[in-house]
Amino acid sequence: MTKIRDDKFIKAFGERVKQLRKEKGISTYKLSYDADISRSQINRIENGEVNTTISTAKALATALGVSVKSLFDIS
Repeated sequence: MTKIRDDKFIKAFGERVKQLRKEKGISTYKLSYDADISRSQINRIENGEVNTTISTAKALATALGVSVKSLFDIS
């Protein structure tokens, strides 16, 4: 069976979430509240420690006021 977990991509996704959050001037506390995701989970996502779900990505995008697509706009 082929390993499908892409740690490099997961890290880049977390960095993108963090970048958008900082651009919007939103704290991890506010993002946590608005997305209904624990702050510790936000930190794990931003640090590339967790392979997040599509539903979580949608909640983050909504809370950040961006499209889900923009979360995956990783250069």
